[in-house]
Amino acid sequence: MLEVISGFTVVWVIILVGYATGRSGVLGEHGQPVLSRVAFFVASPALLFDTLSAADVQSVLGPQLLVAGISALAAAGLYLLVARFVLPRRDGSETVIGALSASMVNSANLGIPIAAYVLGNAALAAPVLIFQLAVYTPIYVAALDSTTAAEARRRHTGAAGNTAAHDAGRSAGPRRSPSRWTSFWRQVGHIALNPMIIGSVLGLAFSATGWSLPGPIAESVSLIAGASIPAMLLAFGMSLVGSRPLDKGARRRGDVALASGIKLVIHPLLAWLVAGPLFGLKGNELLIAVVLGSLPTAQNVFVSASRYETGLVVSKDTILITTIVAIPAMIAVAFIFA
Repeated sequence: MLEVISGFTVVWVIILVGYATGRSGVLGEHGQPVLSRVAFFVASPALLFDTLSAADVQSVLGPQLLVAGISALAAAGLYLLVARFVLPRRDGSETVIGALSASMVNSANLGIPIAAYVLGNAALAAPVLIFQLAVYTPIYVAALDSTTAAEARRRHTGAAGNTAAHDAGRSAGPRRSPSRWTSFWRQVGHIALNPMIIGSVLGLAFSATGWSLPGPIAESVSLIAGASIPAMLLAFGMSLVGSRPLDKGARRRGDVALASGIKLVIHPLLAWLVAGPLFGLKGNELLIAVVLGSLPTAQNVFVSASRYETGLVVSKDTILITTIVAIPAMIAVAFIFA
């Protein structure tokens, strides 16, 4: 238990240093995105390769991958069901963003550090990361493509008779989507070229075959990998500067409350149900599943909301609220299951 508390303390200290750095402005206005991009495109793939190349392939692609997938999809489905009966009517694309906010975890910026310092091995975050990048991303991109295209057609039809029919401040929507096959292969290409996927696949390949890098190259990769966790946590702390959630004028407090409640409470419970009663995981394996299910909403949700111009308030506020509350919640989970 002392190791768990120590791990969370390390994470919080670095986040607070990042917050102080952001408040001071010492890195300039572009410091946070640059630091995030260095972590995402350079250091984190090196870390995943370094850890997975020494990991057991079967444990990475085993029950934890299924737990991550089933619990996330169940959380998203629950949001869609409850939102239909409880929330005011929203566009389909905004509802999809809400479901993502309730189910997609921050497997990189917080998942890898939590896995490394709390659970003891950064490779333990790999099953969640692989599921979200290789399986979940194509699903929600297809859903957003289809819903935003349908909404754009409806707005276009309404605008033919009334040019003022657009939502307040919202554009007429993304341009007409390309063919489904074009979108499919484009998404396959994006996934294949994702640096996290490349680092994970190469690491698993080296582990399965027993290959190893020459000494100087292996040491260089390890040094680069060592920058990943500090860079991610510092960038994360910097991103919290100036955030003000739950603006009353946005009229999305109910959406944010529902998404945050499912993410913080229901998603970890679903992970426990799938990992424990369903798959029979116990002890440390059960702790891993529930802690990873307790991670806050992924920042990628806001990136997708920005790309499709929908659900911006819901995604941004849910990310902030779950991020602030998730680490204390994970400490509670660790106390219960450790």
